[in-house]
Amino acid sequence: MTAESVSLQPVVLCVGDTTYLDYGGILAKREGYGPQGNGGNGLLLHSALAVDPEQGQPLGLLWQKLWHRPHRVKPPADETPAQKKQRRAKARKTQRARPFETKESYRWVEAMTTVEQQVSPSTRVIHVFDREGDIAEVFDQLNSLSQTGVVVRAAHNRALEQDPHRLWAKLEAQTIAGYHEVDLCETKTRKARTAKLAIRFCPVQLRSPIRFGADSQLPVVAVYADEVDCPNGEEPVSWMLLTSEPVTTLEQAQTILRWYTYRWRVEEYHKILKSGCQVERYRLAAEGMKSLLGFLSVIASDLLRLTYWQRTQPESPAESVLNSGQRQVLQAKSAQLPKILTVAWAVEAIARLGGYLEHRRKPPIGIQVLWRGWAKLHDLVEGWQLANLT
Repeated sequence: MTAESVSLQPVVLCVGDTTYLDYGGILAKREGYGPQGNGGNGLLLHSALAVDPEQGQPLGLLWQKLWHRPHRVKPPADETPAQKKQRRAKARKTQRARPFETKESYRWVEAMTTVEQQVSPSTRVIHVFDREGDIAEVFDQLNSLSQTGVVVRAAHNRALEQDPHRLWAKLEAQTIAGYHEVDLCETKTRKARTAKLAIRFCPVQLRSPIRFGADSQLPVVAVYADEVDCPNGEEPVSWMLLTSEPVTTLEQAQTILRWYTYRWRVEEYHKILKSGCQVERYRLAAEGMKSLLGFLSVIASDLLRLTYWQRTQPESPAESVLNSGQRQVLQAKSAQLPKILTVAWAVEAIARLGGYLEHRRKPPIGIQVLWRGWAKLHDLVEGWQLANLT
Protein backbone atom coordinates (compact mmCIF):
# COMPACT_ATOMS: atom_id res chain seq x y z
CA MET A 1 0.00 0.00 0.00
CA THR A 2 2.87 2.40 0.78
CA ALA A 3 4.27 2.06 -2.75
CA GLU A 4 0.88 3.03 -4.18
CA SER A 5 0.49 6.07 -1.91
CA VAL A 6 3.98 7.48 -2.51
CA SER A 7 3.46 7.11 -6.25
CA LEU A 8 1.22 10.17 -6.02
CA GLN A 9 4.23 12.32 -5.10
CA PRO A 10 6.86 13.62 -7.53
CA VAL A 11 9.70 13.00 -5.02
CA VAL A 12 9.90 10.75 -1.97
CA LEU A 13 12.77 9.88 0.33
CA CYS A 14 13.57 6.27 1.21
CA VAL A 15 15.71 6.10 4.35
CA GLY A 16 17.51 2.82 4.96
CA ASP A 17 19.15 1.20 7.96
CA THR A 18 20.09 -2.25 9.27
CA THR A 19 19.52 -3.43 12.83
CA TYR A 20 20.35 -6.59 14.79
CA LEU A 21 17.59 -8.62 16.42
CA ASP A 22 19.26 -10.50 19.26
CA TYR A 23 17.77 -13.81 20.39
CA GLY A 24 20.77 -14.96 22.41
CA GLY A 25 18.55 -16.98 24.75
CA ILE A 26 17.38 -19.26 21.96
CA LEU A 27 19.61 -22.29 22.28
CA ALA A 28 17.42 -25.16 21.11
CA LYS A 29 16.26 -23.30 18.00
CA ARG A 30 19.53 -22.21 16.48
CA GLU A 31 18.58 -23.27 12.97
CA GLY A 32 17.42 -20.21 11.05
CA TYR A 33 19.29 -17.88 13.41
CA GLY A 34 22.92 -16.89 13.15
CA PRO A 35 25.83 -15.32 15.03
CA GLN A 36 26.17 -11.60 15.66
CA GLY A 37 29.17 -9.44 16.34
CA ASN A 38 28.53 -9.19 20.09
CA GLY A 39 28.47 -12.96 20.53
CA GLY A 40 24.69 -13.05 20.37
CA ASN A 41 22.43 -15.17 18.23
CA GLY A 42 19.74 -13.74 16.00
CA LEU A 43 18.67 -12.08 12.78
CA LEU A 44 19.51 -9.01 10.75
CA LEU A 45 16.76 -6.70 9.51
CA HIS A 46 17.15 -4.04 6.84
CA SER A 47 14.29 -1.55 6.51
CA ALA A 48 13.57 0.99 3.78
CA LEU A 49 11.14 3.62 5.08
CA ALA A 50 9.34 6.17 2.91
CA VAL A 51 9.57 9.75 4.19
CA ASP A 52 8.04 12.99 2.94
CA PRO A 53 10.91 15.19 1.61
CA GLU A 54 9.41 18.47 2.83
CA GLN A 55 8.31 17.78 6.41
CA GLY A 56 10.06 14.49 7.19
CA GLN A 57 6.73 12.77 7.80
CA PRO A 58 7.10 8.95 7.86
CA LEU A 59 4.87 7.46 5.16
CA GLY A 60 5.35 3.73 5.70
CA LEU A 61 7.58 0.83 4.74
CA LEU A 62 8.66 0.37 1.15
CA TRP A 63 10.88 -2.69 1.57
CA GLN A 64 12.39 -5.00 4.19
CA LYS A 65 14.90 -7.81 4.15
CA LEU A 66 15.47 -10.35 6.92
CA TRP A 67 18.37 -12.79 7.01
CA HIS A 68 20.85 -14.53 9.27
CA ARG A 69 24.56 -15.16 9.08
CA PRO A 70 25.87 -18.72 8.72
CA HIS A 71 27.41 -20.31 11.77
CA ARG A 72 31.17 -20.43 11.69
CA VAL A 73 33.03 -23.69 12.00
CA LYS A 74 35.31 -23.59 15.02
CA PRO A 75 38.99 -24.11 14.16
CA PRO A 76 40.82 -27.09 15.69
CA ALA A 77 41.98 -26.54 19.24
CA ASP A 78 45.55 -27.46 18.26
CA GLU A 79 45.70 -25.02 15.33
CA THR A 80 49.16 -23.45 15.00
CA PRO A 81 49.74 -19.71 14.32
CA ALA A 82 50.87 -20.55 10.78
CA GLN A 83 47.71 -22.58 10.13
CA LYS A 84 45.58 -19.77 11.54
CA LYS A 85 47.21 -17.25 9.22
CA GLN A 86 46.72 -19.56 6.25
CA ARG A 87 43.06 -20.17 7.15
CA ARG A 88 42.31 -16.46 7.41
CA ALA A 89 44.05 -15.69 4.12
CA LYS A 90 41.97 -18.38 2.42
CA ALA A 91 38.78 -16.96 3.94
CA ARG A 92 39.60 -13.46 2.66
CA LYS A 93 40.27 -14.81 -0.81
CA THR A 94 36.98 -16.71 -0.81
CA GLN A 95 35.11 -13.59 0.35
CA ARG A 96 36.58 -11.46 -2.44
CA ALA A 97 35.63 -14.08 -5.03
CA ARG A 98 31.98 -14.22 -3.95
CA PRO A 99 29.45 -12.66 -6.34
CA PHE A 100 28.33 -9.26 -5.09
CA GLU A 101 24.68 -10.40 -5.02
CA THR A 102 25.53 -12.95 -2.29
CA LYS A 103 27.16 -10.42 0.05
CA GLU A 104 25.42 -8.55 2.88
CA SER A 105 26.33 -5.21 1.30
CA TYR A 106 24.12 -6.06 -1.67
CA ARG A 107 21.11 -5.03 0.44
CA TRP A 108 21.76 -1.36 -0.35
CA VAL A 109 21.64 -1.92 -4.10
CA GLU A 110 18.78 -4.40 -3.75
CA ALA A 111 16.69 -1.76 -1.97
CA MET A 112 17.32 0.75 -4.76
CA THR A 113 16.39 -1.69 -7.52
CA THR A 114 13.34 -3.18 -5.80
CA VAL A 115 11.80 0.14 -4.76
CA GLU A 116 12.11 1.64 -8.24
CA GLN A 117 10.20 -1.36 -9.59
CA GLN A 118 7.43 -0.86 -7.02
CA VAL A 119 6.66 2.86 -7.34
CA SER A 120 5.28 4.84 -10.24
CA PRO A 121 7.71 5.80 -13.05
CA SER A 122 6.70 9.42 -12.41
CA THR A 123 8.01 9.33 -8.81
CA ARG A 124 11.67 9.97 -8.10
CA VAL A 125 12.95 8.06 -5.07
CA ILE A 126 15.96 9.46 -3.20
CA HIS A 127 17.60 6.83 -0.98
CA VAL A 128 19.31 8.15 2.15
CA PHE A 129 22.04 5.93 3.58
CA ASP A 130 24.50 6.24 6.45
CA ARG A 131 28.17 5.29 6.11
CA GLU A 132 27.44 1.57 5.70
CA GLY A 133 25.88 2.41 2.34
CA ASP A 134 29.06 4.06 1.03
CA ILE A 135 29.99 1.35 -1.45
CA ALA A 136 30.95 1.89 -5.08
CA GLU A 137 28.17 -0.41 -6.29
CA VAL A 138 25.55 2.02 -4.96
CA PHE A 139 26.83 4.85 -7.16
CA ASP A 140 27.36 2.53 -10.11
CA GLN A 141 23.78 1.27 -9.86
CA LEU A 142 22.52 4.81 -10.49
CA ASN A 143 23.60 4.39 -14.11
CA SER A 144 20.98 1.64 -14.50
CA LEU A 145 18.08 3.36 -12.67
CA SER A 146 16.24 6.27 -14.24
CA GLN A 147 14.15 7.49 -11.29
CA THR A 148 16.46 6.78 -8.36
CA GLY A 149 18.90 9.06 -6.56
CA VAL A 150 20.98 8.85 -3.38
CA VAL A 151 22.28 10.83 -0.44
CA VAL A 152 25.04 8.80 1.21
CA ARG A 153 27.27 9.77 4.10
CA ALA A 154 30.83 9.05 3.02
CA ALA A 155 32.84 6.51 5.00
CA HIS A 156 35.92 6.46 2.77
CA ASN A 157 38.33 9.22 1.81
CA ARG A 158 38.06 8.23 -1.82
CA ALA A 159 40.46 8.96 -4.65
CA LEU A 160 39.06 11.18 -7.40
CA GLU A 161 39.37 10.92 -11.17
CA GLN A 162 41.87 13.34 -12.75
CA ASP A 163 42.42 15.11 -9.44
CA PRO A 164 45.48 14.94 -7.16
CA HIS A 165 43.31 15.50 -4.08
CA ARG A 166 41.30 12.95 -2.21
CA LEU A 167 37.69 13.60 -1.23
CA TRP A 168 38.17 15.35 2.12
CA ALA A 169 41.05 17.54 0.95
CA LYS A 170 39.07 18.53 -2.14
CA LEU A 171 36.11 19.73 -0.10
CA GLU A 172 38.16 21.39 2.63
CA ALA A 173 39.75 23.51 -0.08
CA GLN A 174 36.36 24.88 -1.18
CA THR A 175 35.03 28.25 -0.03
CA ILE A 176 32.32 28.18 2.64
CA ALA A 177 29.03 28.73 0.80
CA GLY A 178 27.01 29.49 3.92
CA TYR A 179 25.70 28.02 7.15
CA HIS A 180 22.88 25.76 8.26
CA GLU A 181 21.50 24.87 11.69
CA VAL A 182 20.53 21.32 12.59
CA ASP A 183 18.72 20.16 15.73
CA LEU A 184 20.53 17.19 17.26
CA CYS A 185 18.55 14.90 19.54
CA GLU A 186 19.97 13.58 22.80
CA THR A 187 21.85 10.28 22.64
CA LYS A 188 23.93 8.21 25.04
CA THR A 189 27.03 10.18 24.05
CA ARG A 190 25.71 13.73 23.57
CA LYS A 191 23.20 16.24 24.87
CA ALA A 192 20.48 17.69 22.67
CA ARG A 193 21.64 20.87 20.96
CA THR A 194 21.40 22.98 17.83
CA ALA A 195 24.54 22.65 15.70
CA LYS A 196 25.67 25.39 13.33
CA LEU A 197 27.26 23.85 10.25
CA ALA A 198 29.56 25.50 7.71
CA ILE A 199 28.70 24.21 4.23
CA ARG A 200 31.02 23.54 1.32
CA PHE A 201 30.10 21.69 -1.88
CA CYS A 202 31.39 20.85 -5.34
CA PRO A 203 30.94 18.17 -8.03
CA VAL A 204 33.45 15.31 -7.96
CA GLN A 205 34.14 12.19 -10.00
CA LEU A 206 34.83 9.21 -7.75
CA ARG A 207 37.56 6.91 -8.98
CA SER A 208 35.91 3.76 -10.28
CA PRO A 209 37.17 0.38 -9.00
CA ILE A 210 39.05 -1.75 -11.54
CA ARG A 211 36.35 -4.42 -11.29
CA PHE A 212 33.85 -2.04 -12.92
CA GLY A 213 35.82 -1.69 -16.15
CA ALA A 214 37.43 1.29 -17.87
CA ASP A 215 34.17 2.91 -19.03
CA SER A 216 32.52 3.15 -15.61
CA GLN A 217 31.89 6.67 -14.29
CA LEU A 218 30.77 7.66 -10.79
CA PRO A 219 29.87 11.38 -10.86
CA VAL A 220 28.38 12.84 -7.65
CA VAL A 221 28.15 16.11 -5.78
CA ALA A 222 29.90 16.24 -2.41
CA VAL A 223 28.32 18.36 0.34
CA TYR A 224 30.61 18.87 3.35
CA ALA A 225 29.11 20.17 6.60
CA ASP A 226 31.44 20.93 9.51
CA GLU A 227 30.24 22.25 12.88
CA VAL A 228 31.48 25.62 14.09
CA ASP A 229 31.46 26.83 17.71
CA CYS A 230 30.92 23.33 19.07
CA PRO A 231 30.35 23.31 22.88
CA ASN A 232 33.25 22.13 25.03
CA GLY A 233 33.13 18.43 25.77
CA GLU A 234 30.99 17.62 22.74
CA GLU A 235 32.16 15.97 19.52
CA PRO A 236 31.67 18.36 16.59
CA VAL A 237 29.40 17.28 13.74
CA SER A 238 31.23 16.54 10.49
CA TRP A 239 29.24 15.14 7.59
CA MET A 240 30.56 14.38 4.12
CA LEU A 241 27.52 13.64 1.98
CA LEU A 242 27.62 12.29 -1.57
CA THR A 243 24.54 12.84 -3.70
CA SER A 244 23.33 12.22 -7.21
CA GLU A 245 21.06 15.28 -7.03
CA PRO A 246 22.03 18.68 -8.49
CA VAL A 247 23.62 21.08 -6.00
CA THR A 248 24.61 24.48 -7.39
CA THR A 249 23.22 26.77 -4.68
CA LEU A 250 23.38 27.05 -0.89
CA GLU A 251 19.65 26.31 -0.69
CA GLN A 252 20.08 23.02 -2.56
CA ALA A 253 22.98 22.06 -0.28
CA GLN A 254 20.83 22.81 2.77
CA THR A 255 18.11 20.57 1.34
CA ILE A 256 20.58 17.68 1.06
CA LEU A 257 21.57 18.18 4.71
CA ARG A 258 17.93 18.27 5.79
CA TRP A 259 17.22 15.09 3.88
CA TYR A 260 20.12 13.37 5.60
CA THR A 261 18.72 14.26 9.05
CA TYR A 262 15.49 12.47 8.09
CA ARG A 263 17.48 9.23 8.06
CA TRP A 264 16.99 9.16 11.82
CA ARG A 265 13.35 8.27 11.20
CA VAL A 266 14.30 4.69 10.36
CA GLU A 267 16.34 4.46 13.57
CA GLU A 268 13.23 5.59 15.47
CA TYR A 269 11.27 2.93 13.63
CA HIS A 270 13.67 0.18 14.72
CA LYS A 271 13.54 1.50 18.28
CA ILE A 272 9.74 1.25 18.27
CA LEU A 273 9.95 -2.26 16.82
CA LYS A 274 12.25 -3.33 19.67
CA SER A 275 11.08 -1.34 22.71
CA GLY A 276 7.41 -0.89 21.82
CA CYS A 277 6.50 -4.05 19.89
CA GLN A 278 9.24 -5.92 21.82
CA VAL A 279 10.12 -8.01 18.80
CA GLU A 280 13.12 -9.55 20.59
CA ARG A 281 10.93 -10.90 23.39
CA TYR A 282 9.28 -13.62 21.31
CA ARG A 283 10.73 -17.13 21.21
CA LEU A 284 9.73 -18.77 17.95
CA ALA A 285 11.32 -20.94 15.31
CA ALA A 286 12.91 -18.83 12.59
CA GLU A 287 10.09 -19.23 10.04
CA GLY A 288 7.47 -18.34 12.64
CA MET A 289 9.54 -15.35 13.65
CA LYS A 290 9.59 -14.10 10.06
CA SER A 291 5.79 -14.24 9.88
CA LEU A 292 5.40 -12.45 13.20
CA LEU A 293 7.93 -9.82 12.19
CA GLY A 294 5.95 -9.07 9.05
CA PHE A 295 2.94 -8.26 11.25
CA LEU A 296 4.87 -6.28 13.86
CA SER A 297 6.72 -4.27 11.22
CA VAL A 298 3.49 -2.81 9.90
CA ILE A 299 2.35 -1.90 13.43
CA ALA A 300 5.72 -0.27 14.21
CA SER A 301 5.42 1.77 11.03
CA ASP A 302 1.93 2.92 12.02
CA LEU A 303 3.13 3.84 15.53
CA LEU A 304 6.05 5.83 14.13
CA ARG A 305 3.69 7.82 11.94
CA LEU A 306 1.29 8.31 14.86
CA THR A 307 3.95 9.54 17.31
CA TYR A 308 5.46 11.85 14.69
CA TRP A 309 2.10 13.52 14.06
CA GLN A 310 1.57 13.87 17.82
CA ARG A 311 4.98 15.46 18.24
CA THR A 312 4.79 17.88 15.31
CA GLN A 313 1.12 18.52 14.48
CA PRO A 314 -1.02 17.51 17.50
CA GLU A 315 -3.89 19.84 16.55
CA SER A 316 -4.29 18.38 13.07
CA PRO A 317 -7.56 16.52 12.36
CA ALA A 318 -7.72 12.95 13.63
CA GLU A 319 -8.36 11.85 10.04
CA SER A 320 -4.65 12.45 9.43
CA VAL A 321 -3.78 9.30 11.39
CA LEU A 322 -7.03 7.30 11.61
CA ASN A 323 -9.29 5.70 9.05
CA SER A 324 -13.07 5.92 9.42
CA GLY A 325 -13.39 2.57 11.19
CA GLN A 326 -10.71 3.40 13.76
CA ARG A 327 -12.27 6.80 14.37
CA GLN A 328 -15.76 5.36 14.93
CA VAL A 329 -14.47 2.77 17.41
CA LEU A 330 -12.51 5.35 19.42
CA GLN A 331 -15.52 7.65 19.50
CA ALA A 332 -17.70 4.81 20.78
CA LYS A 333 -15.12 3.92 23.46
CA SER A 334 -14.68 7.52 24.69
CA ALA A 335 -16.83 8.74 27.59
CA GLN A 336 -16.44 12.37 26.51
CA LEU A 337 -15.66 13.76 23.09
CA PRO A 338 -14.02 17.10 22.33
CA LYS A 339 -15.67 19.46 19.85
CA ILE A 340 -12.87 18.81 17.36
CA LEU A 341 -11.26 15.38 17.02
CA THR A 342 -7.52 16.01 16.78
CA VAL A 343 -4.38 13.89 16.53
CA ALA A 344 -3.71 14.57 20.23
CA TRP A 345 -7.18 13.22 21.11
CA ALA A 346 -6.61 10.15 18.94
CA VAL A 347 -3.29 9.33 20.60
CA GLU A 348 -4.73 9.66 24.11
CA ALA A 349 -7.75 7.55 23.18
CA ILE A 350 -5.51 4.81 21.78
CA ALA A 351 -3.28 4.99 24.87
CA ARG A 352 -6.31 4.51 27.15
CA LEU A 353 -7.06 1.27 25.32
CA GLY A 354 -3.53 0.20 26.24
CA GLY A 355 -3.95 0.96 29.95
CA TYR A 356 -2.96 4.63 30.08
CA LEU A 357 -4.42 6.30 33.17
CA GLU A 358 -5.14 9.95 32.54
CA HIS A 359 -4.33 12.36 35.37
CA ARG A 360 -4.25 16.11 35.69
CA ARG A 361 -0.48 16.00 35.35
CA LYS A 362 -0.82 14.43 31.88
CA PRO A 363 2.09 11.96 32.23
CA PRO A 364 3.94 11.15 28.99
CA ILE A 365 2.46 8.33 26.93
CA GLY A 366 4.96 5.48 26.67
CA ILE A 367 5.51 3.57 23.45
CA GLN A 368 4.56 0.21 25.05
CA VAL A 369 1.20 1.60 26.19
CA LEU A 370 0.62 2.98 22.72
CA TRP A 371 1.54 -0.38 21.17
CA ARG A 372 -0.94 -2.25 23.41
CA GLY A 373 -3.64 0.28 22.60
CA TRP A 374 -2.99 0.13 18.85
CA ALA A 375 -3.12 -3.68 18.88
CA LYS A 376 -6.41 -3.61 20.82
CA LEU A 377 -7.82 -1.00 18.44
CA HIS A 378 -6.98 -3.29 15.54
CA ASP A 379 -9.01 -6.11 17.15
CA LEU A 380 -11.93 -3.81 17.99
CA VAL A 381 -12.11 -2.44 14.46
CA GLU A 382 -12.15 -5.97 13.07
CA GLY A 383 -15.04 -6.87 15.39
CA TRP A 384 -16.84 -3.62 14.51
CA GLN A 385 -16.59 -4.38 10.80
CA LEU A 386 -17.81 -7.97 11.25
CA ALA A 387 -20.78 -6.76 13.30
CA ASN A 388 -21.76 -4.30 10.58
CA LEU A 389 -21.76 -7.09 7.99
CA THR A 390 -24.47 -9.04 9.81
